[in-house]
Amino acid sequence: MGSSYLWVKAFHIVFIAAWFAGLFYLPRIFVNLAMVAPDSHAERERLLLMARKLYRFSNILMVVALALGLVLWLGYGVGLGAGNGWMHAKLVLVLATIGYQELCRRRLRDFEGMANRHSHRWYRVFNEVTVLLFAAIVVLVVVKPF
Repeated sequence: MGSSYLWVKAFHIVFIAAWFAGLFYLPRIFVNLAMVAPDSHAERERLLLMARKLYRFSNILMVVALALGLVLWLGYGVGLGAGNGWMHAKLVLVLATIGYQELCRRRLRDFEGMANRHSHRWYRVFNEVTVLLFAAIVVLVVVKPF
C-alpha cells in the first residue's frame, strides 16, 4: 500500500481520537448538569451551551472518522478476507459507540427539557463506557486477537 494509505490511516486515527475525546468529556458535562441547583439558571444554561456545542462538534468528528474508516476498509481492504474476525468485533464496537453517541443526544435532550432522571453518580458510571469501548477497539486493531 502506498503513502496515500498511510495518510488516510493517520487521519483516521486523529479523527477517532478527537471523536472519543468529545465522548469522554460530554458525559462529564452531564455530571455537572445533574449537580446544578434548580435555581442556578445561568450555570445550567452555560453547561447546556457547552454540551450542545461539544455534541455537534463530536458528530462532525464522528462522520469524518467513519468516512475515513470506510475508505480504509473498502478502499484499501483493511480487515477484509479470512482471519479478520477482529474487524467484525471492531465494527460491532463502532456501532455500539455510535449508539452511545445517540444516548448522549437523548440525555442532552432530557436536560434541555428539564426531564433528566439520572443522578450525577449515574453519569459518572455512564462516562466510563467510552473508556471501555475505546480500549477494546484499540486492542482489537493493534493485537488482532482473532
